[in-house]
Amino acid sequence: MTCLRPLSANDQWMSQIFSARSAQTGGVVRRSVAHVERKIGREALELEVRRRGFHLLEAGGQFIIICTRSDLRVIV
Repeated sequence: MTCLRPLSANDQWMSQIFSARSAQTGGVVRRSVAHVERKIGREALELEVRRRGFHLLEAGGQFIIICTRSDLRVIV
C-alpha cells in the first residue's frame, strides 16, 4: 500500500507556478525575487527549475522562468 504525504506549502506553490498555462505550453513565468524568497526561497526554486530542465534568469528584481528544455541563446 502506497502512503501519500500531504502537499507542503512549498509543493503547493510550485504546483501553482508550473501548472500555469504559459508553463505548460513552453512559455515564460515571471515572479518577483522578493516574493520567491519570502514564499519558498531561491534555492528551492533553482532546484525545481533545474529538475524540470527549464531555464532561470534574474533581472530587475524578477525571476524569469523559461519553461522549455530547448537550448537558450542570449542575443544581447
